[in-house]
Amino acid sequence: MSGHQQNPYSGPQPPPAPQGYAYPVAPPLQPYGQPGGHSGNVMPTQPRNGLGIAGLVCGIVGAVCGLTFVLWFLAFVLGVLAIVFGAVGRSRVTQGEADNGGAATAGLVLGITALVLPLLWFALIGTLLRDLGPIQVLIAN
Repeated sequence: MSGHQQNPYSGPQPPPAPQGYAYPVAPPLQPYGQPGGHSGNVMPTQPRNGLGIAGLVCGIVGAVCGLTFVLWFLAFVLGVLAIVFGAVGRSRVTQGEADNGGAATAGLVLGITALVLPLLWFALIGTLLRDLGPIQVLIAN
C-alpha cells in the first residue's frame, strides 16, 4: 500500500504522474457520441410563459383604461393585444410549452372586457346626447 490514505468518498483517481513531470496527466479524451463524464440527464426547458403574462398585463391596463372615457383608444388597442397574447398563451399551455393557463385565460377575458368597455361608454354618451337634445334647444332659447 502507498504512504497516503485514499478518500473512500471521492471518485476514481487518475493514475499517478510519472517521475519528472510537474503536471498531472490528463485523462484520455472520449470521441464524440460516446457517453463521457455526464450522466445523460438533460436539463428540462423552462416554460414559455411570456405571452400569457403579457396578455394579463395588457388586459389589466386595457380594462383600467376602458373605465375612463378619455383613454378609450388605448383600451381598444390593449384589449386587442391582450386577446392575441392570451390566445397564444392558452395554446402554449395546451401544447405543454407553458404552465400559466390561469394568467393567459385572465388576459383573454380582460382583453374582451377592455374592448367592450369603450363600446359601453359610446352607447351611454350617445343615449345621453340623444335624450338631452331637446333640452339643449330649450336652454339655447
